[in-house]
Amino acid sequence: MARDHLEGVGNTLRESEQERLRIEQKQPPLREKLEGMRLKEQEARLNEAQFAEQLQAAGADEVALSQTLERSAKPAALQSEIERLNQAIADLGAVNLAALEELQTSQERKQYLDAQAADLNEAIETLESAIRRIDKETRERLQETFDTVNRHMGELFPSLFGGGEARLVLTGEEILDAGIQIIASRRAKRTARFISCPAGKSPDRAVAGVRAVRLNPAPFCLLDEVDAPLDDTNTLRFCELVKKMSDNTQFLYISHNKITMEMANQLVGVTMQEKGVSRVVAVDVEEAMKLSEEAA
Repeated sequence: MARDHLEGVGNTLRESEQERLRIEQKQPPLREKLEGMRLKEQEARLNEAQFAEQLQAAGADEVALSQTLERSAKPAALQSEIERLNQAIADLGAVNLAALEELQTSQERKQYLDAQAADLNEAIETLESAIRRIDKETRERLQETFDTVNRHMGELFPSLFGGGEARLVLTGEEILDAGIQIIASRRAKRTARFISCPAGKSPDRAVAGVRAVRLNPAPFCLLDEVDAPLDDTNTLRFCELVKKMSDNTQFLYISHNKITMEMANQLVGVTMQEKGVSRVVAVDVEEAMKLSEEAA
């Protein structure tokens, strides 16, 4: 019994010795691995301290930075990104220390230009408003004037021609850009435009047009042989019209017609008593009539 027990203990001892040998054989690689891990830990601590100093020098917020970084990001990728950013910073060149001052100057310049632009826009709006107001007032006054002159033309023409009718016609839709035509017709005559009427009737129609525009009569009016193509009947009508118009307008007219000259208050003529010698002769009709009456 004791022998069997001793033999069993010996076997156990041998097995333990073999197990110890196996364990001792595994220790050197583990020691090397442990030493390598210690070295890596030491390197990591040094890198951590270095990176912490760099972050502190850059004034970075580690809490906000840690939230933006991906947990699965690898050091190599981060290092590559750092190098890229450093290269981008280097490409920007040297720091412009006057940039803030230039920015402030530019901002002041922008504020000045914005104020100028606002003033210009306000001025443009004011001018456009004034133009619209002037156009509106001009259209109203021009339409009122056109209607008044057209009415006067319709009233005057029959009295000058003993009948017929005349009217003004706008040649466009926009009154500010439209032209004006005078459409006139005598009794038993076809309607014609003013510019195409017979030469013998143009003077009367011209006088009718001048007389119709009597809103602001001119102080002087010059007529150059207007009555030349007229017969005696139309000459008398012409003279009556000129007499009515002379209430507000002084007429100077050139005429060889006896009837028209009798209407004048003063005659001025040119005589040539001697060959080659001209002489101006003026006659005050009223004074001449007084002298004639006294002589009679």
